Amino acid sequence: MPSTEPTPAQNSIPEVDFDLDAFHADEEVYLDFYDQVAVREDMLWPLAEHHSADGVHSYYVLFDSSATLGCPGTSQYLAVHLQRDREKATFAFEQAPLPLPAMAQSWLIHRGCPYDTLTLNLELGPAPADEATRALERRLAGDGDHFAMGFCYTRDDPVIVVALRALDEGVPSPFRVMVEEVDTDAWTYTLREGGFDTKAEALRWCKDRLTGEAAPLPPVRPAAAARPAGSPKPSVSRPSGRSR
Repeated sequence: MPSTEPTPAQNSIPEVDFDLDAFHADEEVYLDFYDQVAVREDMLWPLAEHHSADGVHSYYVLFDSSATLGCPGTSQYLAVHLQRDREKATFAFEQAPLPLPAMAQSWLIHRGCPYDTLTLNLELGPAPADEATRALERRLAGDGDHFAMGFCYTRDDPVIVVALRALDEGVPSPFRVMVEEVDTDAWTYTLREGGFDTKAEALRWCKDRLTGEAAPLPPVRPAAAARPAGSPKPSVSRPSGRSR
């Protein structure tokens, strides 16, 4: 859902409601919330949200329509987690700007949001083009905390590139690149993943893709097949010659 989407009629864009009128916070928290979230509240489109039954927790995936007005490459999605203390009438919050909706979903899921409650509102953007895109988004939403973001670039064109580093350095292809691309005619988008062995290779591919000169994404190397329990270890051949 990059920023190439046509702007819907203004009255068709749902307004985000943080439901904080009855709550207060200390000055530092209030100023942080204003600076990081509320200052652009009228520019945030609620793509998905979930509220706990007791009203304590609220989770939001927001599209920031003002993102491309700032520094080039700024992430266009904002994940927000609100926590309300109803007895004290206070609130706390966490927020994270992220380049892909699935990454925002993952960030919120790993802060307690139920997995299946953040369905994106596709009326505000293009739809997934194929099952490969949907499957990769589900995986990113579910286990995105296995990776740390190293680089992303968003701009007013149909392509977003994101480089990720696996937190477990022993996994195959520890550096991953995600590429989201919109077909503006069909009004759909694809998300694809490539695997790299080094940070330099991943970043070089990202920069080449942004200039239109990249080779196809290399596949992610499969994990080594585990040896069945109880199976004999392979014999080790010894080199010929004298033993010590």
